[in-house]
Amino acid sequence: MTTTNRRRIAWIAGSVALVVFAAILPLLAITIPGVFPGPTYTPGTLQLLAYAMLIAALALSYRLLFGLAGMLSFGHALFFAAGAYGLGVVLEWFAPSELPSELVFVGAILITLVFGIVLSLTVGSLALRVGGISFAMVTLAFAQAGSVLIRRNPGSATGGEEGLALDITHVPEGFIGVMNTRNLYWFALGVLVFVYLVVLWVERSRAGHVAAAGRENEMRVRVLGVRPYPVKLLVFTVAGALAAVAGMGYLLLQSGAAPRVATADFTLTLLVIVVLGGVGYRWGAIIGGLIYTLLDQRLTVLAGSEAVDALPDVLRIPLSEPLFILGTLFILVVMFLPGGIAGIPKRLRTHRRSTALESKETVDA
Repeated sequence: MTTTNRRRIAWIAGSVALVVFAAILPLLAITIPGVFPGPTYTPGTLQLLAYAMLIAALALSYRLLFGLAGMLSFGHALFFAAGAYGLGVVLEWFAPSELPSELVFVGAILITLVFGIVLSLTVGSLALRVGGISFAMVTLAFAQAGSVLIRRNPGSATGGEEGLALDITHVPEGFIGVMNTRNLYWFALGVLVFVYLVVLWVERSRAGHVAAAGRENEMRVRVLGVRPYPVKLLVFTVAGALAAVAGMGYLLLQSGAAPRVATADFTLTLLVIVVLGGVGYRWGAIIGGLIYTLLDQRLTVLAGSEAVDALPDVLRIPLSEPLFILGTLFILVVMFLPGGIAGIPKRLRTHRRSTALESKETVDA
């Protein structure tokens, strides 16, 4: 067995072990003070972990755009909002009452997925007519239009500034209520695994190799007789559809959708997550999503604690702003860890090899 095959088997075994551990986590009583609000079997902790996994899945779909194909989009949150609001609208306004709830629920998910695919295909076909910063601005324009459509129509199906509440009439009972948070956690885990497998399949496909080559040198790809536009459109559409899947999970977990998920600021958060975790690694988007979400939630609690209030102003003011701490962390990672958090093991291995090589050269001398 070659070294490559052994590494591949070890990687697969490690990935399966992590998924199995994550699946049984709700059955365990693991407590990490300052990180989890309680033991891992409690609804509050499961809610936080499920939300973190959905954000990780969304970041993974954005990494497919930015990391694989090199497309800097400022409108990826639009497709996440399409999944969340689309499923909510279908369940509330277009669900036949005479059909079984389970059938209506599955049908609503499929309809929303088709809507997400059509929307991402439409936006991509127009935005990809240009490149570079122009592409980013076009995606931003679509995101702003979607945000305005959601926010400025209080009498519409979107709920305006107040957001959209989930109509639970056709939602399976296992996904309703605090006592069923465990099921929602497993659903979020399933979404994350599904998104990861699709991203892996795309990256290892011929289209993925062409997209990666086009990111490095699009002119060379054209010279070889390959048209980058259809490949980029495919990657853009798949990424948008995966974002819609994550959005549907978000709606079920939060029992509603807020207008914030459609803003360009939310897309910038995804960019920060991907860079924080490591653009060059699939696991980087997952690690970045989990760490960013946990920090964002727990730092908010820390900011309002009595311990921070008792500090001098020079410390209390910055520590009471979670965004300041997250921004500082982002700057430190960009400066001292160019490969992101996921790139730390590779940097350590490279450092060990260089140290060992220098030691050998010293001994030989």
